[in-house]
Amino acid sequence: MTAFLDTLRALVGAAHCLTDPADTAPYLTDWRGRYRGRARAVVLPGTAEQVAAVVRACVAARCAIVPQGGNTGLCGGATPRADEGDCIVLNLSRLRQIRRVDAANNAITVEAGLTLAEVQAAALAVDRLFPLSLASEGSCEVGGVVSTNAGGVQVLRYGNTRELLLGLEVVLPDGALWNGLRALRKDNTGYDLKHLFIGAEGTLGIVTAASFKLFPRPRTVVTAWLGVASPAAAVALLSRLRGVAGDRVTAFELISRPALELVLQHIPGARDPLAAPQPWYVLVELSDTLTIDLAGILEAELAAALADGQVADGTVAASQTQAAALWSLRENISEAQKREGVSIKHDISVPVSAIPEFLDRAGAALESAYPGVRIIAFGHLGDGNLHYNLSRPQHGENAAFIARTPEVGQIVHDQVHALEGSISAEHGIGQLKRSVLPRYKSPLELALMGQIKTSLDPHGLFNPGKVL
Repeated sequence: MTAFLDTLRALVGAAHCLTDPADTAPYLTDWRGRYRGRARAVVLPGTAEQVAAVVRACVAARCAIVPQGGNTGLCGGATPRADEGDCIVLNLSRLRQIRRVDAANNAITVEAGLTLAEVQAAALAVDRLFPLSLASEGSCEVGGVVSTNAGGVQVLRYGNTRELLLGLEVVLPDGALWNGLRALRKDNTGYDLKHLFIGAEGTLGIVTAASFKLFPRPRTVVTAWLGVASPAAAVALLSRLRGVAGDRVTAFELISRPALELVLQHIPGARDPLAAPQPWYVLVELSDTLTIDLAGILEAELAAALADGQVADGTVAASQTQAAALWSLRENISEAQKREGVSIKHDISVPVSAIPEFLDRAGAALESAYPGVRIIAFGHLGDGNLHYNLSRPQHGENAAFIARTPEVGQIVHDQVHALEGSISAEHGIGQLKRSVLPRYKSPLELALMGQIKTSLDPHGLFNPGKVL
């Protein structure tokens, strides 16, 4: 083992091969604190070529590799397993070059260690928009975003990572460095290999750089916080607004009252935007590259929706500061939950039209099995993705409830599956959902996935124990 570690130090520099427990600890625990693993070392290469060299050294030593970016994942996909100490964590955070910004081609090529916020800023510097936006955009990194096929709040208009990606650079499990960074919209020359690695959670290859689409920067943006009686009313409002504004509806987020109350309780400075509590809220954003009266369009439609009873109350942001305050309420829900305590988290998707039915059916089934369950539901209603998180804090019952995670999860996932949905919309499978995936994936799908894994990674060294 000493010789192997000496090889790694020679490849990346001693300062970037961490073995002291105090140095490695932050890399061995996930953001939620749910998973804690073991590793021989944490290695931080500075170039794609160093990544490839480290992989070749690991292949020679038959040492497994856990790729890691900003370590903001929620399913343990970037954390080594507790029962697998014979591995290294390969952290990509030092790969931070912006390789090319091509405004005329509406494309940007960046390395895996840049945060989403930094990519957004680079696009803005050439008067373009990079629309991928998450609550963790200041810390999540490009490699992890690609590897989990992240979505975020603007999927409704711009699509998720898969739809925004033009090309990839990837280190394969044999240490070969594949350059597929062509920033083309049309390239019909055989299999589109980049799609193998999007959402694969580092089990098939290690993303070192990516080329993304850029878009014209919106000149007009309007944001509103609306109170609605039910998810069904929210779905009807979404249809109404898209009928009037089309693709100008950039984001449409659903927030339950219990979710907002956690933010008001745990996030300093948070304020309730409406005078009276409502059972559900919608945070809606419209944008356009033209300087047009979007606020007038939205306000006129909301006045009609109020008259029809679709909306109970609402406020339209009068400034960027007010809009940022409204978005802060939505984006701080996960942080507020973390401060509140442990919960059973679900990241599910169903057809938009089925969201009210899912919420009714899942809520009734959970209440029947676990009376008094607290449901924190929020998420991207515009694309059918809900974060559906459960706890039972009254009378000190939460620890016992969390211990029932498999049974609770099955209740939720069975309802999702019955509505032809997915048990993972944007967070991935990781360690959290690996054991339940076979209940909802067909044997044929799992067999095909296994064949691809074995073909690319015959020794099973890339992120073992994740996904499959």
